[in-house]
Amino acid sequence: MKTLLKIEGMSCENCVKHVKEALEALEGVSSAQVSLDEHSAEVEHSDQVSLDLLNETVEEAGYQTV
Repeated sequence: MKTLLKIEGMSCENCVKHVKEALEALEGVSSAQVSLDEHSAEVEHSDQVSLDLLNETVEEAGYQTV
């Protein structure tokens, strides 16, 4: 399953790396492609990973989902 998240607050490649690592650390997430230009992340994950968990993970990393 793929989910597209819109993310606010990323301003550099280090932010992208931080979000990518946080999302990929979740059990059930196989990959996360994070784009600074589009302020988004496309996350490939199992059905057990909820949208709420993905949003929480981004927010715990210091960014906002919209």
